Amino acid sequence: MTIEHHDLIHEFPEFRERIHDLKVNDHHFRKLFDEYHELTTEIENMEKETTPVSTQTEEEAKMRRVHLKDELYKLLTA
Repeated sequence: MTIEHHDLIHEFPEFRERIHDLKVNDHHFRKLFDEYHELTTEIENMEKETTPVSTQTEEEAKMRRVHLKDELYKLLTA
């Protein structure tokens, strides 16, 4: 199975400069960005089965990532 990469730059390439600016200048954005990045790495490890977990655990992690992504998108478009 091919693992799709979900880092924020791949998700929102049109906001590359804005992402960088907010990471540098907005503490709240940086915190959410770091959390999103860590969670994405965890999910990728679950998908590769490097970290074996139940399907439910993986799905819950993906839902948390979606909520973080929504919150980050709101900040990017504010």
